[in-house]
Amino acid sequence: MKSNPTPCPCGRINRRTFLADFGLGFAGLALGSMFHRDGIVRSSRAAEVWLPPSGQPFFPPRAKSVIWIFLSGGYSHVETFDPKPALTKYAGLTFDKTPLENPVNSPLHQKRFRSVPADSINIRDVYPIIYPMQVGFRQHGQSGVGITDWWPHLATCADEIAFVRNMWTTDNDHFAENQMHTGRHRLDELQPSIGSWVHYGLGSLNDNLPSYVVLGGPTNSTTRFSVDAYYLGPQHNGVTLAIDPKKPLPFGTRPSGVSAEEQANEFELISKLNGLAAVEYPQDETLRARIRSYELAFKMQMAAPEVMNLGEEPAAIQSLYGMDKDSTKLAGQRLLCARRLVERGVRFVQVYPSLYGTWDSHQKLKENHEKMCASVDKPVAGLLKDLKQRGLMEDVLVVFCTEFGRTPGLEQRGGGKDGRDHHPHGFTIWFAGAGIKQGTVHGATDELGYHALGDGHYVTDLHATALHLLGLDPRQLEVPGRKRLDIDHGKPIWEIIS
Repeated sequence: MKSNPTPCPCGRINRRTFLADFGLGFAGLALGSMFHRDGIVRSSRAAEVWLPPSGQPFFPPRAKSVIWIFLSGGYSHVETFDPKPALTKYAGLTFDKTPLENPVNSPLHQKRFRSVPADSINIRDVYPIIYPMQVGFRQHGQSGVGITDWWPHLATCADEIAFVRNMWTTDNDHFAENQMHTGRHRLDELQPSIGSWVHYGLGSLNDNLPSYVVLGGPTNSTTRFSVDAYYLGPQHNGVTLAIDPKKPLPFGTRPSGVSAEEQANEFELISKLNGLAAVEYPQDETLRARIRSYELAFKMQMAAPEVMNLGEEPAAIQSLYGMDKDSTKLAGQRLLCARRLVERGVRFVQVYPSLYGTWDSHQKLKENHEKMCASVDKPVAGLLKDLKQRGLMEDVLVVFCTEFGRTPGLEQRGGGKDGRDHHPHGFTIWFAGAGIKQGTVHGATDELGYHALGDGHYVTDLHATALHLLGLDPRQLEVPGRKRLDIDHGKPIWEIIS
């Protein structure tokens, strides 16, 4: 058995250890990651010592990648994917004047609600005057799912989608955008985002691109948590890319006047210096992440511009995503880019097709939602159709979600007369693609769209469903010393899994 090298009298490592560590340090980071991904690295002491994930699924996966589409601000579930004709039937009446059960009296109201503001405004979501639906709806597809008339393109994909109509969350302000991605209320300890868990568990299928890419976000300085790895380490944070072939990543292009050879020499020097620092500070996660970022940035100089060159796509494909019209161009670009990224092995693409808070319709809901639905309807439908025609529906899971729904009652603050407030008690999201039971409607809200009926699904059930389809178990991903609550793990929504 080899004896451990004797440390130098000064407390530093001896020359032999230094040379071995330095020789494997920088290149070994990438090589080790690749070995882990391919299932080559295994420890003989695995049963004795906790090790981070190997990069391999825990069980056979149904999906290889996820495109996670998030609409910031909270779209109205009753004007999108959970139409409620009772709102129109009883419009103008208060909850207690209808023959229906008053939803405010339900024990679910306090059970699933946790407000940050004082009790004096803790009832901001309880507006008792029923506000009618602002759009018509029809049944679509063989499943006969009700979708409002603001989604004519997506309605043609109804039989590809699994709608989950009984979602709920606890935060009634816009920190709920973070809660949707981390699973935690703003008053609780932070948790890593769902994309970071995927990165941590599986790594990338492409050594020249990040495993976790963010397009169009974070949407605001307050929503950084939505893409943050927190205690998993900064190397698992989401990497924000711009849809610009000339500059997809800040400081990620070679400066003018610097040749490729000169830059390669610079990176070689940086590699050596980083290797020295890595030996000196082996536990510095930030340093290790910086080392990885330098190496990845160098590789991305060729890979990222190619991905972002959407002009390579045929005109018909660009039109399919709505890139030929100003109203749909932004969403179309981001969703087409997401498809190109998953094609190249990126595991998790978090897409914000709309700007921060633009779905937040406290006033002028009809005007706002008609415009916002039109801006994403064709691009999202185009993504589903494109994935299907390329055979990628077998490999890619699409998640479409928001932070909460909107109140069945008319928001009256500030003399409001045509909007809805935030509503965490019940709302709708949907899945499509790999491992999903097509043409499914799961769960329901009550007749007024107020409460998610039954047990409902807290936001981490979305996480658990996506992780399961990727072959991951959130409990097996748990980090020692970071015990998570049971609700943090969530449960897969088995009813929508094929």
